[in-house]
Amino acid sequence: MPSEPQFKYYLQHKKNLLSKNSNIWSLPLPMNRKKSQKADGISVTYGDYFYAIRSFLEKDEFKSITSAISQQLNQNIKPEEIKEIRIYLEKHGEFYHPARIETYINRSRILFVLNVAISNTGKNYIKKEFEILNKLNNEFSFSFIPKVYSQGKIGIKNKDFEISMFLGEWFEGFNEFHISQNKHKQDKTDSSIKIVVWDHEKGNFFLSPDETLELYSRVAMILTCYYNAETFEQIFPWHHAAGDFVIKLQNNNMELKLITVRQYASMFRHTSGTEKNNKDSTVYFMLEGMLVFFLNLSIRNRLDRLDGVGEIVWSDNIAVEGTLKGFLKGLSKISSKNLIPDALATDFINYISCFTKTDLLELCNSIVNTYNPMAPEISVIRQNLKNHVDILFSTIKNL
Repeated sequence: MPSEPQFKYYLQHKKNLLSKNSNIWSLPLPMNRKKSQKADGISVTYGDYFYAIRSFLEKDEFKSITSAISQQLNQNIKPEEIKEIRIYLEKHGEFYHPARIETYINRSRILFVLNVAISNTGKNYIKKEFEILNKLNNEFSFSFIPKVYSQGKIGIKNKDFEISMFLGEWFEGFNEFHISQNKHKQDKTDSSIKIVVWDHEKGNFFLSPDETLELYSRVAMILTCYYNAETFEQIFPWHHAAGDFVIKLQNNNMELKLITVRQYASMFRHTSGTEKNNKDSTVYFMLEGMLVFFLNLSIRNRLDRLDGVGEIVWSDNIAVEGTLKGFLKGLSKISSKNLIPDALATDFINYISCFTKTDLLELCNSIVNTYNPMAPEISVIRQNLKNHVDILFSTIKNL
């Protein structure tokens, strides 16, 4: 009889092997980043969590994991070839409790992420997200978001509910980052607000100003690459506070990935048929839509929570220059792939240059008025919006 993979269970980045005899095994899983113990009246133990993941991976003779490995290695893999599967509980997110899945075949280690949704809100998101990631990966040739392989539901033993999961691509060597206080700054001209990268292997570190500029630029570039200028469809909402983007720095080379896409939809109504048939009107509406997309991006790119869990914070002004650079680079990329007309990027620069500072401030205020008035970031945005537009206007003029 073919041998089955051996399963092992771990907490994030800890070497200690867990088992049903471990103290933590029967404790309730924190239901979000703020560590409250229940959501929707649901209580799931660490043991429930690990066994549910194991059941998902074992289902249908290990079909999901063998299919995913086969796609990664571009060869047909059978269950008996998998010697070991290690499950690491990565973190407690607002919607998911993602696990890192390490599989071992011969001398190779193949990694995946398994997003696990326990709360009702998380379950509502996870099915939709699986479909969106599939759609975007099929429609765009970029590789800034994870590939997805399979999804399903697993019932919790002795409990009358199911949890939902999907298996996706793991971005190795990438880490979460957040705005933090630079308490040990040596240079008084250096900012007290900096980006800290949570590197659990080599230790946390702050980004330099140049690296920070590049980070904000890459965030804007990635989101612009997936923007549909004709339908106004875009990735939104997204949040730095939730750790939606991750970073990898190696040999002075920076990479960024977007690890979650909760929604992909238009933020505007479509134009009428008459307008669509008018070329000038079509270009105008595309430019108008791009302007709103860019201004919204410039605001959202500046928001975070201090160290990921603290108060809402507003980034340094360097984020404005980074956002504009990244947006224009994204336009160049989608233009090169014929996703927008070649001249549209140039047209946009001419278009936005015609707006006065007052015009931009009014537009930004109109955009902020569409946000949820109860959202905790609203007061921070309104407090900083005028200065934001001042910097934005100057940055545009310097193009």
